[in-house]
Amino acid sequence: MTGVAIVGAAECDLGVTGKSILGLQTQAVSRALADAGLSLADVDGIASTSVSRFSVTQLAEHFGIQPRWSDSTFAGGSVYEMFVARAAQAIEAGQATVVVITFASNQRSAASRKLGGVYEPWTPEAQFEEPYDPLFPLSYYAMAAQSYLHRHGATREQLAEVAIAARQWALLNPQAFRYGKGPLSVEDVVGATPISSPLTAADCCLVTDGGGAVVLTSLERARDLRRPPVRVLGYGERTTNNSFTGAEELTVTGAVGSAADAFARAGVGVEDVDVTQVYDSFTITPVLSVEALGFCGPGEALAMISDGRTRPGGSLPLNTSGGGLSYCHPGQYGVLLLVEAVRQLRGECGARQVPDAEIALAHGTGGILSTHATVVLGRDR
Repeated sequence: MTGVAIVGAAECDLGVTGKSILGLQTQAVSRALADAGLSLADVDGIASTSVSRFSVTQLAEHFGIQPRWSDSTFAGGSVYEMFVARAAQAIEAGQATVVVITFASNQRSAASRKLGGVYEPWTPEAQFEEPYDPLFPLSYYAMAAQSYLHRHGATREQLAEVAIAARQWALLNPQAFRYGKGPLSVEDVVGATPISSPLTAADCCLVTDGGGAVVLTSLERARDLRRPPVRVLGYGERTTNNSFTGAEELTVTGAVGSAADAFARAGVGVEDVDVTQVYDSFTITPVLSVEALGFCGPGEALAMISDGRTRPGGSLPLNTSGGGLSYCHPGQYGVLLLVEAVRQLRGECGARQVPDAEIALAHGTGGILSTHATVVLGRDR
């Protein structure tokens, strides 16, 4: 358990914005600081990266600050949960007093997202994967899904429940890209355009503009600020593979280790978690994460959620914003997992609010099941 808290959280504009990355970053940071009751003059730490490796030096210059501490680790969608750990450590070590973690992308407006990897000829990817012309990262997650369904005797129809539940949450979130689009059925998901077997278009995350920011400071200072502090209770991470050639097992992820470390630091267990936000780049991603995080055993996730357990009103509230599948996916989604977790713990989510939420878990996945980072957050009691 740390002496650090998240005191501000906000989104920038989402969807199709027509704005620049810097413009969206400015919105995210300004809104998160206003949420905390702080200003840029208070900020002495900043962490950010992006699908194009947007540099913290550019952000610092743009905002007119000279941070004492910064981080621009590039680890894919899990990095924003990693940033929480590093920011907490920096604050506790006296390297910084107020840290902003931020991300934004205009990938939909700019049509800038590229599917496909570029590898040096000596790498395992170039030798053993590129000759088959996989869609990156989609085909890799499709292989994990195919392996999971085969190994555990699960069905395509069961996997569709992940997308169906995400849409149910999005219908309660006015900021969601799919808000107002109507619910999904099993037939809608399974019968959507095939992309990479067994996944269809409905199994894949959105491609949108968007992003967000969170602000961290010491718990002592947090208690004097505008919003109820959300404590950083624990964190953990694992980096397991770069290529699929280097992955020992496609259906068991490094979240097993990252979650174990996070819960140990927090002094709580999976049974204490009231609301869960996990990266859902594809429908298979949260299935693997839910099992690795300890909510059920290997191969049990799809049977567990088949009764609507992760939908609104269910006993395992999962991705309550609508997730990357129906809310927003701007290329790296990890910061928005944190934003939603904070809002749930502060009781600010309106129709999608989970009653009496005390403990939240945010878990990011990066690359092709390559990096894994877990953060446990709690209300300040």
